[in-house]
Amino acid sequence: MSSRTPVRSVVSLVPSLTEAVAATAPELLAGMTDWCTHPPGLAAERIGGTKNPDTARIAALAPDLVIANEEENRPSDLAALRAAGLEVLVTEVRTLDQAFTELERVLVRGCGLARPGWLDAAETAWADVRASGAARQAVVPVWRRPWMVLGRDTFAGDVLARLGVRHLYSAHPERYPRIPIEELTARNADLVVLPDEPYRFTADDGPEAFPGIPAALVSGRHLTWYGPSLAEAPAALTAALAAAC
Repeated sequence: MSSRTPVRSVVSLVPSLTEAVAATAPELLAGMTDWCTHPPGLAAERIGGTKNPDTARIAALAPDLVIANEEENRPSDLAALRAAGLEVLVTEVRTLDQAFTELERVLVRGCGLARPGWLDAAETAWADVRASGAARQAVVPVWRRPWMVLGRDTFAGDVLARLGVRHLYSAHPERYPRIPIEELTARNADLVVLPDEPYRFTADDGPEAFPGIPAALVSGRHLTWYGPSLAEAPAALTAALAAAC
C-alpha cells in the first residue's frame, strides 16, 4: 500500500501503534484492543486482547488495514484475518532504530499519512542521549509468579542500553526467560529495573524481593511502547533510573 493511497479505516492490535495512529489521524481508528489506553478517550470499537482478538468482529468492521506486531500478536490470528480478505501489516520492533523505521512504515507507507511531527521530535530526543560513565548492570523483571526477565534481542533492552544500563540476561538464548528469584538476587546486579507493565510492579510489590539492590520503578509505556511516548521516554526514564541511586 503506497503513501499515495490513504486508507479510510484501521484496526490496531498493538497499544503502541494505536497511540501512534491516534496522535496522527485519530479518525482512521475503527477498532483497537482492550489494552489500548493512550490517548485517553478513544472511541474506536474494542475488539478483544492482543493475544485473543475477536477476528470475526474485526472482519465485520472491514478495515482497509490491520496493524499488528510479530511479538504481541499470534500468527494464527493474523492468518485468520488475511483469510477473511483483510490486509495485515506486521511490524518487528526489537531496537530503537527499528521502532523509528517501522513507525514510518505504518503511518506513511501503510496509512498514507504525512510523516508526523511527533516522530521527528522522538528521533531528536533520542539523538541527544549520551550514556555517561560505566554501564550499570541490571536485572529487569517483566513478570512475577513466575519471575521472568528481559533476555536477548528486546526493544526495552536496547532502550536501557542507550541510557547506560546493561541488563544481565542480554545474551540469554530466550527473549523473556524464566529465572528463579534466587538466581536473580545472586547476580550482584547494580540495579533492578521494575516497569509497571506487563506486570504492575510498585513500591510495595517488587523491590522487597531484591534486598540491598537499588530499585528503579519505571513507566512501562516509556520503556516498552514505540509511539509518541518515545519523545518523552529519555527524560522520564533517566529521571526514574537516577532516583534509584
